[in-house]
Amino acid sequence: MAEGTYTMNVNLAKKTVDMTVSGTFTPEKAQQFINDYQNKLSSINASEFVLEFDCSDLDVVTKEMIPDLENCLALYKSSGFKKVEVGIRKSAIISMQLKRLANNVGLTTFEVIQKY
Repeated sequence: MAEGTYTMNVNLAKKTVDMTVSGTFTPEKAQQFINDYQNKLSSINASEFVLEFDCSDLDVVTKEMIPDLENCLALYKSSGFKKVEVGIRKSAIISMQLKRLANNVGLTTFEVIQKY
């Protein structure tokens, strides 16, 4: 599995936070992502923004990564985004995993879109 990478950009004109995530994240990489996320979001009112995630290259979630992913989803929930949209390749497994994890943390504004 490929090492995890990400990009994160705030688009003030579109009122979106655009992110890409790919590969498999180590716990250290997940922590780096969370730190970068908190820094980027400190300058906006998240309730006016849609979080748009490009997860087209995301690998199947491993057992070890479930707690870190749940923490990330809880972070998105606590940020109060208008909506969280996750775009994935057509993968029933990844779609089910992400929906279940979002449900576990009570993220009700979450949508998985199989668009790649």
